[in-house]
Amino acid sequence: MKYIYELTLKVRDYECDLQGIVNNANYQHYLEHTRHEFLSSIGVSFAELHKQGVDPVVARINMAFKVSLTSGDEFVSKLYIKKEGIKYVFYQDIFRKSDNQKAVKATVETVCVVNGRLSNSELFDSIFAPYLAE
Repeated sequence: MKYIYELTLKVRDYECDLQGIVNNANYQHYLEHTRHEFLSSIGVSFAELHKQGVDPVVARINMAFKVSLTSGDEFVSKLYIKKEGIKYVFYQDIFRKSDNQKAVKATVETVCVVNGRLSNSELFDSIFAPYLAE
């Protein structure tokens, strides 16, 4: 697996539940933030895409929780992409920085809605071409 993007973040107190661990729903925020920051790093604005009628949307998420993150933990969120038919599949892993333990393993399937219709996106095909995993 060849990661093409990494983002370091830190767990905030309010993201933890009564057990003192990150609430499972917050991992989706971390994953989404990583994808958006990846797009930003290659010059793609989510807001500008929408103005152009191109809306990438999540179709399916699969997450496997491995170890729990706790308040103050720094972590690295990593991703790589594959194209499968009309879908762009983001393979995303989150690692606790202190010991490099994998906290979450996720697969996020996305599709593009272009001018209100599910469609293949020539724009994303060209933008993602240098980053697509074999």
